[in-house]
Amino acid sequence: MITTPYVYHQQEEKEPDLRLILFRYLKNWKWFLLSLVVALAIGYAYLQYQVPIYKVQSSILIKDEKKGISADNIMKEMDLFTDSKVVENEIEILKSYTIMEKVNDALALDVSYFHDTPVGEREIYKDSPFRLVVEQPKPLLYEDGFKVEFVDPATVKIGEKKYAVNQSLNTEFGRIRIFPKAGAKLDKEPVIVHVAPKQELIQNFVEDLKVEATSKQSTVLILSLETAVPEKGRNILDKIVEEYNDAALKDKNLVAANTLDFIEERLKLISGELATVEKDVESYKSAEGITDISTESQIFLQNVQQNDAQLSQVNIQLGALEDVEKYVRSKEGERGSAPSTLGLTDPTLLGLIAKVSELELQRETLVKTTSENNPILRSLDEQIRTTKSNITDNIQTMKNIMTGTRQKLMAHNRKFESMIRSVPRKERALLDITRQQAIKNNLYTYLLAKREETALSYASAIADSRTIDMARSGSKPIKPKKSMIFLLFGALGLLIPVGAFATRDMLNNRIGKRTDIEELTSTPIVGEISYAKHKFPLVVTSNSRSIVAEQVRALRTNLQFLRSNNESLAILFTSSISGEGKSFISLNLGASLALIDRPTVILEMDLRRPKLHSMLDMPNTVGISNFLVGQVTLDEILQPVPGMQNYFILTSGPIPPNPAELLVSDKVDDLFHQLRERFQYIIVDSPPIGLVTDAQILADKTDATMYVVRHDVTPKQHMKMVDVMYKEQRFRKLSLILNSINEGTGYGYGYGYGYGYGYGSGGYYEQDPIAKKSFLKRLLPGNKPA
Repeated sequence: MITTPYVYHQQEEKEPDLRLILFRYLKNWKWFLLSLVVALAIGYAYLQYQVPIYKVQSSILIKDEKKGISADNIMKEMDLFTDSKVVENEIEILKSYTIMEKVNDALALDVSYFHDTPVGEREIYKDSPFRLVVEQPKPLLYEDGFKVEFVDPATVKIGEKKYAVNQSLNTEFGRIRIFPKAGAKLDKEPVIVHVAPKQELIQNFVEDLKVEATSKQSTVLILSLETAVPEKGRNILDKIVEEYNDAALKDKNLVAANTLDFIEERLKLISGELATVEKDVESYKSAEGITDISTESQIFLQNVQQNDAQLSQVNIQLGALEDVEKYVRSKEGERGSAPSTLGLTDPTLLGLIAKVSELELQRETLVKTTSENNPILRSLDEQIRTTKSNITDNIQTMKNIMTGTRQKLMAHNRKFESMIRSVPRKERALLDITRQQAIKNNLYTYLLAKREETALSYASAIADSRTIDMARSGSKPIKPKKSMIFLLFGALGLLIPVGAFATRDMLNNRIGKRTDIEELTSTPIVGEISYAKHKFPLVVTSNSRSIVAEQVRALRTNLQFLRSNNESLAILFTSSISGEGKSFISLNLGASLALIDRPTVILEMDLRRPKLHSMLDMPNTVGISNFLVGQVTLDEILQPVPGMQNYFILTSGPIPPNPAELLVSDKVDDLFHQLRERFQYIIVDSPPIGLVTDAQILADKTDATMYVVRHDVTPKQHMKMVDVMYKEQRFRKLSLILNSINEGTGYGYGYGYGYGYGYGSGGYYEQDPIAKKSFLKRLLPGNKPA
C-alpha cells in the first residue's frame, strides 16, 4: 500500500561538503599533477638563477673596566640597571657610517667585478685580473655595468674602444685607471664592472650589518652580514673590528696626546728662559767678580728655592684648573680638546675629567647615527651636565685650597726677601739671579719627567675590546632555501588548478550542481540522471543494468505518486533550451514503463525540431501534424517502437508552417482523448519553454510536467522563470529532472551502481502489485525478464 509520495525534497542550505569538493578536484588529478610538475620545474629553474647568499659572523668581547664596589655596581647587582646601555652604545659605534666608510675605503667595496655565467652574473671579488680606480666619475658610471676585456697585457677593451693600462683613461664613464694584478691570468673572458655610489653603498652596508648581544647580561657582541661572496663578507667584518679598535685607541689616547703637546710647548718655553737665566748668572758673576756666597746666603737660598718651587707647583696646578674650568664651561653639545691635567693629583677630579671625556666621545659617536631626540643621546647629555657640575664644584674647592696655599707661600717669600736684604747688595743680586735659575731648572726637570710618564701611558694603551672569533662563514648558503622554494612552488602548482577551476565555476552561469537549483527555485526535484555515453539512445531494455537505466527506473517508480486516480497519466517533458536531454529521458522513461506492461505512447510534439524519429531511425512521412490537419487517423500514424512491446510512438510528421496554431486546435483534445482510452501513460516530448510557447499550450492537456535541467548546460537565470511558473502553477505538478550529472560534481554515483541490483524482494515491483505479477509471468519458460 502506498502511503507517502517519494519526491526529492528541497534541502536546507548547508556548509560546503569538503569530501565532495575533494572528490571533484581528484577527478582532475591529471591537471593537478601536470601543474605540480611544471611548478616544480619552474622552481628548479628559479633556484638556478638565484644568487646563493651566505651568512658571515664574528664575535668580540667588550671589556668592562669598572671593577670594585661602587654605587653603579651595587645597582647592577640589584638588577635595577644592566650593561645594556653601554653595549647598545658600542653597537651604534660598530654600525656607524664613519667606520663603514673607512672599511669601504680600505677594501674598495664600491667597485665590484663579475663574470657572466649561464645563470646570470656572479661576483669574482679578488679573482679579478685587475683593479679599477675611479678618479672622476660620470653619472653613466653608476647606471649599468660595463665590460672590460684584455686584448693583451698592456691593452684593455672597454666597449668598442681600446685603452692602455696603468694610465688615466678618459672614457664615457668618466676618468678611471686600470691596474693589472701581478701574476693574474689575463684570459679573454670579459669582466663586468659595477660601480656603486659611495654614500648609497655605505648606507646599505650599515643597514645590512647586524650587531647583537648574546644576552642581556653579556658584553659579547655578534656581528653578522649576509653576502653572496663569503670571503668578501669575512674581510668586511674583520676590517670593521679593526677600525673599531683603532678608533677606540685614538680616542683613548686623546688626553695623553693633548698633554704631550702641552708639555712640549712648555719645555720649549722653559728651555729658552733657563738659557737666558744661566747666561745672566754667568754675566753677573763675571762682571762683579763673585765666586761664592756666604753660608747664610746658602741657607736662605735653599729655603727660597724650596718655597719658590712649591709656589710654582701651585701656580701650575691653578693654571691647569683654569684650563679644566674653561673646558667645563664650553657650550653644551660642543666637544673641545681634552684639558691638560698636568700637576693635578686629585683622583676624584681626574676620574671626573676622564668620565666626561668618555661621555662626550660616546655622544659624538652616537650623534652621527641618531637624531637629537634619541633617548640615549638625551641621557648622555644629562650625564655630561651632571659630571661637569661635579667637576666645577671640585675645581672651586681646589682653587680655594690652592689660593690659600699660594698666599702662604708668597708670605714666606716676602719674609725670605726681607732676610735677604740683609745680605750684601752683590750677594743679594746674585741670589736673585741664582734663584730664578733654580726655579727654571726645577720646572724643566719636572716637565721632562711628566713627558716620559705621559709617553709611557700613550704607548701602553690597548683597546677595550677583544676579538673572540674571527669572521667565518657557513659552508651552505642560507638563501634561497631550496626546501622552502620547492614547497612554495609546489603549493602554487596545486593552487593554480584550484584557482582555475574555482574561477571557471565562478564565471560559469550554468547549473553545475544540485544546490544551484535549490538556491534558485523551490520546485521539487523528482529525479537525477548521470552522464554516460551510449551507442543507442534507448538505454532502458529488459536486461540493461547501467547506472542511467537504474536511474530511469527510479524515476518511473516516482511517477506513480503523481497519479491521482487509476486513469491514464499524461506527462509533459520540456526544458529551457534545446539540447538538455528531454527527448532522451522521455524516450527511455516510456521504455521503462512499457517493460512493466504499461501501455505507453510517446508523442513527438516538438513540431519545429523533432528528434525522436531520427533517434529511433524511424520514418516520419506522416505524423501528428497530418493528424491535426485532419489528413489521417490515429491508427494511421501510430507506430510501435522497434524492439519494445507495449510501447508506441507518434512522430511529428512534416514540419508545419504554423505549429502554435495547430496545437490550439480541437484536434489536439481529440488526440489526447483517444490516447487516454488506449494507453496508461502518455509521454509528450514538447519544445523548450524558453524558445516557444508550444509547451505552455500543451500543459493544459497533460497531468504532470517534467522540466529537464542539464548539468553545465541549463543557464541559471532560467531557474528563476521555472520558480515563477511553479509558484503560479502554470504547469500541473511541475517537477525537475537533473540530467547528465558528471561524476566529478560529487553526487556520489560510482561505477557499477546497477550491477547486482535486481528485481527481487525489496525492488521496485514490490510497491506495485500489478507490475510484480507481470514480472513473475515473464519468468515462465519462453519469456524474457523485464
